[in-house]
Amino acid sequence: MAQYKYGQHLKQSDHTAFDERHAPGSTAANAGIYRCAACGDEIAIAKGHTLPPQNHHQHNPRAGKIEWQLLVFAQQQ
Repeated sequence: MAQYKYGQHLKQSDHTAFDERHAPGSTAANAGIYRCAACGDEIAIAKGHTLPPQNHHQHNPRAGKIEWQLLVFAQQQ
């Protein structure tokens, strides 16, 4: 689970980007922290970089298929 110390640097959002699930090996549309929807593993990734492929991230198959979901969006100014 993602953690933070200084809440004043975070802003809650209901943007639809947080609802999308991305396949392993797809391109990250946003920079930030992504979470595997099945097992909860988290990664940080830059915008435009490739999310971990199927053979890089492994978890118990009973947990479900690997899908990455945006958890925290890193906004550039």
